[in-house]
Formats: sequence, structure tokens, C-alpha cells
Amino acid sequence: MPYVIAEPCIGTKDASCVEVCPVDCIYEANDQYYINPDECIDCGACEPECPVQAIFPDTDVPPEWSDYIERNRVLSEG
Repeated sequence: MPYVIAEPCIGTKDASCVEVCPVDCIYEANDQYYINPDECIDCGACEPECPVQAIFPDTDVPPEWSDYIERNRVLSEG
């Protein structure tokens, strides 16, 4: 169950999540950070650090942001 960074990150791009990730699976894109789902170890360290509550387990992404699950994967394949 990898974590996903959704729409609230756009425009904020606070790096607090990057700093706490023990496996360095969070990367910067043009408009947001994203999590590489193949590298994420599901530790959850990033979720409470996000000041805009943009990080969710992939099974709990709000329906209006469900396309961010695929977006994180596509960005990681870059």
C-alpha cells in the first residue's frame, strides 16, 4: 500500500515529507512532489509531516483525487 501525494501539494511543495522519508522515495516534479510507489515501504512517516494534508495511503485517496494514484506512478516512471 504505497502512499500518494495528491492535489493539495500543488503550489505548496513543502519538503517536510522529503526530509523524513527513510528510503528517499519522494521526488520533486514541476508542480508537486510525488512518491515512487515501487520504492515506498509504506512506513507512513511522510503523512503527518505534510502541512496541507496531501499524502494518503493509496487505498484512502479521496475520490476527487483518485487520478493522483496514477499520476504519482507516471511521474516516477519519468
